[in-house]
Amino acid sequence: MSKIGQRKLNIPDQVTFSQTEEEIKVTGPKGELNLVTSRNVKVTVEDKTISVARIGNDKKARAMHGLYWKLVSNMLVGVSEGFVKKLDFKGVGFKAEVNNNNLTLNVGFSHPVQFPFPDGVTIEVQKNVITVSGIDRQKVGQAAAEIRHIKPVEPYKGKGIKYIDEIPRRKPGKAAKTALGAK
Repeated sequence: MSKIGQRKLNIPDQVTFSQTEEEIKVTGPKGELNLVTSRNVKVTVEDKTISVARIGNDKKARAMHGLYWKLVSNMLVGVSEGFVKKLDFKGVGFKAEVNNNNLTLNVGFSHPVQFPFPDGVTIEVQKNVITVSGIDRQKVGQAAAEIRHIKPVEPYKGKGIKYIDEIPRRKPGKAAKTALGAK
């Protein structure tokens, strides 16, 4: 049995959970999310708790058990609280601004880079912090990863875009090597 799939999920206040044979629908104060269910997993609701059980014991059913538990959990958190990823950028002349559902990044290229907002994701810029938020965890994480991929942190000076809690690898460079090796 999946250890995570055995746990029961509590439905928060102000969140409604409904399901049909092939779809789960969760509605809350932040919005609404839908999920197509697998035939290997059965989702049941009792009072204010949700349990996920697998149908059968084959490899596919075992794999889907924990996955669907986490997907339903993310839906419940997303419609009630939402998800946020923060990115930090550093470099001489680097700047970011939001224009008409586009994030414009000047990050050392000969041209500004335009990043259109994905559906259901909002992006805000304050000084050198880019905040990506939304109700769908996958879309928020994917948008943040794509923004980070535009200019990843380089290892010598540390210029680029990184997650706020990320510690990039730094290299000493030539000056440090010659100073250490010279006798």
